[in-house]
Amino acid sequence: MLKESDCIFGLRPVIEAVRAGKQIDRLLIKQGLQGQLYHELMAEVKKHEIVYQIVPLERIELVTRKNHQGVLAWLSVIEYQHISNLLPMIFEKGEDPLIIALDGVSDVRNFGAIVRSAECLGAHAVVIPEKGSARITADAVKTSAGALNIFPVCREKSIVRTVQFLKESGLKIICGAEKPGAEASERDLSGPAVLILGSEDKGISRELTALADHIVSIPMKGIIGSLNVSVAAGILLYEIIRQRSA
Repeated sequence: MLKESDCIFGLRPVIEAVRAGKQIDRLLIKQGLQGQLYHELMAEVKKHEIVYQIVPLERIELVTRKNHQGVLAWLSVIEYQHISNLLPMIFEKGEDPLIIALDGVSDVRNFGAIVRSAECLGAHAVVIPEKGSARITADAVKTSAGALNIFPVCREKSIVRTVQFLKESGLKIICGAEKPGAEASERDLSGPAVLILGSEDKGISRELTALADHIVSIPMKGIIGSLNVSVAAGILLYEIIRQRSA
């Protein structure tokens, strides 16, 4: 939930935060906003490629009724990276990259738990899209047991284009799905790889599934037919690491 205590508001404060190099996690701008400071803000937004939403006044005033001047921004809790910068460094270390890509995982606690498992099991980074993913908050950092303070998170404009880039870079694309799909232990998951996980309601998009080298599932024995995405992430990561060790 968006909280007033987590944000900065007002045209000048947001402009100065951007110019100071602060990473903006989310930016809301009121519909119909005009004026010199507005155009100054938009110039900085475009220059720094900041994602923003144009929203009705009521949306902003759900968060605060103070003198926001039609602008609300949340600063990033962490510093995001780009996978295109990170990948060469992993290869230079002589390691096989293991990247997790999250397609539509929006629950902050699930996200934090996935990052915790990824860090513990030796993955190299998590990739999320700019839109439609969990906003990284103090709750996410807490759920990750602090892993978000040290583990690379790459926020990219297009998750599909990013996975295409990783595939072209020699990484195997593994999609984790409830069904269909072979059991993870029956597929060769060793070598450089991307593990893609989707949201619990929509799963993985068709565009990403089409890029998959393997679609794998976890065998289920109980009456409940699915696992929480963070639990599934831990199991699939363990299977990948187990195969690499073998």
